[in-house]
Amino acid sequence: MVLPERIDTGLLDWLAGLTLRTVMVVHCNHPNEIDDSVARAMQRLAQAGVTLLNQSVLLQGVNDDAGTLARLSERLFAAGILPYYLHQLDRVQGAAHFEVDDARARGLLCALRCRLPGYLVPRLVREVPGERSKQPL
Repeated sequence: MVLPERIDTGLLDWLAGLTLRTVMVVHCNHPNEIDDSVARAMQRLAQAGVTLLNQSVLLQGVNDDAGTLARLSERLFAAGILPYYLHQLDRVQGAAHFEVDDARARGLLCALRCRLPGYLVPRLVREVPGERSKQPL
């Protein structure tokens, strides 16, 4: 999302030449991050055979309302990216002011299910230390 110009001909040719199916997980938290240059870069990746998934972090005051999250899913899909994960914030020093409680997060996910088709609703997950994979909420 930050440097779409890095999706250049050299990278695209390399990706297109791979024999294995390539999946790329991008990280976008807000629909305003997807401008025309990002959309073009993502479409070029998709044309090279890359499956594009997105992970977002649920952030209080940034994307913690159903309207913003729905617009994010719709803009992602328009750019060829499927919403995959909506992460609860990792509890790290200095970020507590962004935390959204689990009940509110579940409520937002329920609101998304009412507004969007299933393939545009990301999985609500949390990273749990010591677990082998992200844990659904």
